[in-house]
Amino acid sequence: MCEVWLVCAQTGTRKSLVGRKVPGNLRTTSYSYRACPVAGAQNFSTTSHSYPIVIVHTSCPTHPVMKHHEMQPKSGFLSLAQELQLYILSFLPCRDILRCTSVCKALRQTYMSSSELQCIIELSGQRLLPVSSTDNHAPTSNRLQTLRDRAHAWFKFDMHSFESIDLPENLYAKKRVVTDGHLYLWDEGGDLAMITPILPKLSQRAIKRGWSPGTLCSVPHSNILDVLMDPAQNLMAIVYSVTDSDNPLQSDETVHIDLRALDDDSVHPQAAGRKLLLSVPAGYDDNHIETMYAKLKGCGRHIALQRMLVVAVDDGVTDHYAWQLQIWDWQNATTSSSVLSDMIQYPHENSIDFCFLGNNRLLVVVGDLQLYSIEDMSQTPQLLACFLSPLPLSALCFVPMDDVEQLQMQALQTMYNSDPTRRLLCLTVTCSTTLIFVISTRVFFDLDGIAVTMPVPWRRWGPSNTRIFRDPYHCETHVSGNRVLHAVGTPDTRPLEYEVRMMDFSPLAVMNRKGLGRVVNEPSMIEVVVLTSSTTQENRKITTSLPYVEVVSDRKISIHELEGIWLDKDRIYLLNANFQRGVAGSTEYLVSQSSRLEIIDV
Repeated sequence: MCEVWLVCAQTGTRKSLVGRKVPGNLRTTSYSYRACPVAGAQNFSTTSHSYPIVIVHTSCPTHPVMKHHEMQPKSGFLSLAQELQLYILSFLPCRDILRCTSVCKALRQTYMSSSELQCIIELSGQRLLPVSSTDNHAPTSNRLQTLRDRAHAWFKFDMHSFESIDLPENLYAKKRVVTDGHLYLWDEGGDLAMITPILPKLSQRAIKRGWSPGTLCSVPHSNILDVLMDPAQNLMAIVYSVTDSDNPLQSDETVHIDLRALDDDSVHPQAAGRKLLLSVPAGYDDNHIETMYAKLKGCGRHIALQRMLVVAVDDGVTDHYAWQLQIWDWQNATTSSSVLSDMIQYPHENSIDFCFLGNNRLLVVVGDLQLYSIEDMSQTPQLLACFLSPLPLSALCFVPMDDVEQLQMQALQTMYNSDPTRRLLCLTVTCSTTLIFVISTRVFFDLDGIAVTMPVPWRRWGPSNTRIFRDPYHCETHVSGNRVLHAVGTPDTRPLEYEVRMMDFSPLAVMNRKGLGRVVNEPSMIEVVVLTSSTTQENRKITTSLPYVEVVSDRKISIHELEGIWLDKDRIYLLNANFQRGVAGSTEYLVSQSSRLEIIDV
């Protein structure tokens, strides 16, 4: 039997083409490869007359017989048919493909003539994954041009050109979310909620509903803690607590999560049951427990509830505080053993936060950044790594970002989706000022050499994977893939206004901008004051260097007007308040009457 191997002349790593579907006269049956070091490979020539790939024939993969082919023009690899050259190159990592293009003019021309190879590089450079199940049969060259055109369009977005829809009056929403082409609002004080499609496309599911007082939850003596709507899965989840009507302050509360279909309140066809059952925090079975704050988040088949709890001890005077985070696989079980909890000294709504990183990882920020695996839902989440922060993270909040599951569903119509292992997350931290941490998720997936028992110091993981922005004023931020939309207050205008910035952190942003925007490669340093104890403080300098390209819109928005900002792969959304002026004596003031949502197509 004769086997064909790809061998890297620099590292000696070889890849077998046995069993692959190879064009030409190579008989194959399936798609797989093996890689191993080749003895003697360090003697391969790396002069200008040879190339980084050689062909090795062997009758025994375990004891290869090396036949080193000098790759002169029209010999060796270059003597293969171009179809086979392109096929072989397509299996290389993107970085190695680019290295091959610098070896000689012939390989450079091979790359430039192949839309398939350029599409591989473009997708990797934009941190996207191809969707193999799409029905799009457009030529590769057309898909490549569409990718590049869409990426370039973000660098010339026009904030002055938009469509708008008016929202109901007197809906003072605590929660405002744009997701899967819908806007949903929840007014906690008024016990109201609504969801509406945003200029829906023909292929998009459109859900439009409203809930009046008493219809979100009809259970007597209940208090709604949070509401989650997921139009991509037609899912609605409501977490609420119930106490004894005769003695609400002394009776134990019970907390429930109600699951239903978003479009008609019926039982969700994919849910394991109507209600998810909560666990009592470990060690507090006999204590009176009350929920202070709650956050409900979802990602695909997972739903997670984070609670801040006050626990009454036996003396009836002293209270303890604790947090609990419980995760369910709502499609397969109503109970869950996937629970994290701990004591906390200074509880408030943003003492801790969490976010899903794809289907099987969870990032919890409580003091530092703790990465967990939730692959096995029958047990407590398994700690994978702890990443130390450069300063205490005591008042924090994850900026809303796209649900990876929703992106994958949307991608069925768009040929590609965001790579969950190479996207961004954004964390706001309040200390002496507001800090915006933009972090690449690659650091939470490249765990080689990281031990669970050894926390990763900031200097090792932080500076090259993060960019920190200081904002002394209130700001609005949203993340989608590798783009960040940031509305920041401008100190030189009165009244205070927002300036909207779009930042692209993808590796190909410099190329796709085509001269537009500002390239930021140089490190940036911020100085913050950190309290090290109740009586002492310390000045700390933090340097970060994650590169990006920035475009600043020339439109300014009143800080009193902007209520929210979001973006997805081809739109920007601005939620603005409509004000009317009121007069009381000699004092003039603004009164919010309603809101409007502006939609900017990119």
